[in-house]
Order: sequence, then structure tokens, then C-alpha cells
Amino acid sequence: MSDGIMGIKEVADYLNMKEQTVYRLVQQRKIPALKIGGQWKAKKEHIDKMFDELLQEKLNELQVT
Repeated sequence: MSDGIMGIKEVADYLNMKEQTVYRLVQQRKIPALKIGGQWKAKKEHIDKMFDELLQEKLNELQVT
């Protein structure tokens, strides 16, 4: 991982998910990534931010009920 930029495999390893799942989520725009030179790339800081935002939404939902 150079400069915090990861490919599908690195994102899958980082999130402890299968590469196929990450690829599908990227295509569904649920994981922020860009296609560069035929390969999907994502920034670690964007993955972390997305995760934090989703977690906060879930925590907010739990507090409402």
C-alpha cells in the first residue's frame, strides 16, 4: 500500500472481506473507489471515513429505539 492507495486485494485484506465482495461493493458505489488504468483503487483514509460514518449511523439508530 503506497501513499494509502489500495487495490481491491488490499481493501479486502484491510476489511477482512473476500475480494469478490469488495469488488461488488465498489461497483455498487458502496465503497468509494476510482477505476484507474482498468484497476479499482481506493484511499485508506476514505475507507476509514466511510466506515466511521456508517458506524455512527448505526449507533444513532440504536439510540433512537
